[in-house]
Amino acid sequence: MNLPPRVTDRAFERLAEIGAADQGQALRVAVEGGGCSGFQYEIALDAPKDDDLVLEGNGQKVVVDAISLPFLENATIDFTEELIGARFVIENPNATSSCGCGTSFSM
Repeated sequence: MNLPPRVTDRAFERLAEIGAADQGQALRVAVEGGGCSGFQYEIALDAPKDDDLVLEGNGQKVVVDAISLPFLENATIDFTEELIGARFVIENPNATSSCGCGTSFSM
């Protein structure tokens, strides 16, 4: 079963804190070729586009483009605060390996 990615409450709360929706922005999560493991995540604030999958919560939006969507099936988009800094993270069950930077993976 192909399930869309899930966004945690913590991620939506962080988007609300930075006022993303107030600026007409959503958190875009995309997958691109490259990185040290074959694919890498591109996470940025961006305006939603017509063909995006839109995940909404807490008045905020997370968007995924159609090309990236298959790579993010059943993934969880979260926000974490660690010693190395606060950041949005992707927990992806489809990734067979990833690298230490946390932004690159292979399938």
